[in-house]
Amino acid sequence: MKFTSLAAIAALGVAVSGCASIVEGTTQSIAVTSTPQGGAKCTLTNSEGVWYVTTPGNAQVHKTKHDLDVVCTMAGFKDGHSTVAPHFNGATVGNVIAGGIIGIGIDAATGANFNYPAEVNVAMDPENAAPVTPPANAPAPTTVTAPQAVAKPGA
Repeated sequence: MKFTSLAAIAALGVAVSGCASIVEGTTQSIAVTSTPQGGAKCTLTNSEGVWYVTTPGNAQVHKTKHDLDVVCTMAGFKDGHSTVAPHFNGATVGNVIAGGIIGIGIDAATGANFNYPAEVNVAMDPENAAPVTPPANAPAPTTVTAPQAVAKPGA
C-alpha cells in the first residue's frame, strides 16, 4: 500500500514538473524606461489588468497571450506608446513530454506559457520641437531643369 502511494506522488510530481505556471509563474517583472529622460508616468495594460510605474521602474504584470500596451506621459513631451508582444516560453514543453495534458490547459488559461521581454523603452518626443529651418546666411535653394529638346526644322 505504501509503495502505490509513493508511486502516485512521484508520478504526479513528474507530470507537473514542466508546468509553466509552477516553474515560470503567472506574473513577470518588466523594467520600463523612457527616453530622452526618466520621470514619465506610464500605464501598462493587457487583458488581465492595468499597472502603473514611473520611469525608470519595474512593474509586476500578469502574463497573457495578448499584447501589453505601454503609454507614458510627461509634461513637455508628447505621449509615448509601445506595444509589447508576448513570446511563447519553453516551460510548457515539459508538460507534453511528461504527458501532463491538464498542466498544458492550466498554462494556457493562466498565460504562464508566455513571457514579455524583460525591458521596454518608450520613446517620447518634445511637444514644442522647433521646425528645422536653414540658417539666415544659407543660400536659397535653386531649381535645376532638364534641357528641352529642340525640334529640327523639316522633321
